Amino acid sequence: MLNELLHLDQELFLALNFDGGAFADRLFWLASGKLTWVPLYLLIVWLLWRRYGWKQTLVAVAFMALCVVCVDQIANFFKTFTPKFRPTHTEAIADLVHTVNGYRGGLYGTVSAHAATLFSIAVFSLALVRSRVYTVCILLWALFVSYSRIYLGVHFPMDILLGVTAGIVTAAVALKLYRKTINYLER
Repeated sequence: MLNELLHLDQELFLALNFDGGAFADRLFWLASGKLTWVPLYLLIVWLLWRRYGWKQTLVAVAFMALCVVCVDQIANFFKTFTPKFRPTHTEAIADLVHTVNGYRGGLYGTVSAHAATLFSIAVFSLALVRSRVYTVCILLWALFVSYSRIYLGVHFPMDILLGVTAGIVTAAVALKLYRKTINYLER
């Protein structure tokens, strides 16, 4: 059963990973960059500040940072204790993988830290911003950047799905703790 699932994951990866040309290569390389999204993070802070003021915004930013640290450690834990080769290091398909700029990632990629981080920030912030437009935009952003990891050849779809799950669960727990903290601070 597990072998069938891994084979299906490889087949789906090969269907989603392709050479889209120079423009797509640059677009997805940029999308995967960590500093590319600093303006978006500043926008999130601004939206929270407009709605809640500085006190709650600072607490929210602290909890989002905690989410990022937690999901990064979760991803590292799985990469260490349940190692599964990245597509670029999977012998059976490595020659078929489209990569960009020679980037092959580390050896293991069991849980995508990018997807986990993106979805923890997205879910945490959309629960506080509470706008349909924002919700659609932030989820599309998280999906787009998560897909960029497949396009770049460094994650299987299962790695992304596990990262999305870790991000959502972490954000849900952080939201509960955030609300308790805000209630405590407002007493």
